[in-house]
Amino acid sequence: MKMQKHDAETEMEMNMTPMIDVVFLLIIFFMIITDMTQKELEDLELPMAMNAVEDKPNPDEVRPIVNVMQDGRIIVRGDELYDPENPARANYDALKAYLVDKVRQMDMAPINEEVPGSPLVPDDPLLVRADEYTRFREVQKIMEVCGLTGIQIWKIQLAAKTPEEKN
Repeated sequence: MKMQKHDAETEMEMNMTPMIDVVFLLIIFFMIITDMTQKELEDLELPMAMNAVEDKPNPDEVRPIVNVMQDGRIIVRGDELYDPENPARANYDALKAYLVDKVRQMDMAPINEEVPGSPLVPDDPLLVRADEYTRFREVQKIMEVCGLTGIQIWKIQLAAKTPEEKN
């Protein structure tokens, strides 16, 4: 049996291009995923609450999130739905359309389970994230829109931050 001898002067080079491509693809993938998870949350200074419950949303329920900025603008998933300074966005029609669409995806439950034939309303909550310095009338208007026919969201959660614990 004749065996080939390895020539020490012959260099074998590894092609690193495929490995570099895979690394870049992984980096891009994780950058996109990280961005998508925070898309619904705007950068706000939330009001302080002394007693608050940690937000643990149920992944099975549809929970729309509405962000109210300090100047009264309403932003949902990066889209501006209401802007009091912009005449084209100075009405709540876009917010109404968004909430009507979300209500169609929500679970429905009767208003009063003890009364047969009681009207059905959405059983999932709406999360309102308002800046600490937002005027209450901006949040009040969202609550009014939630009461309109075709929307009727009656569960509303308000986002707040808790004081930092000192060690």
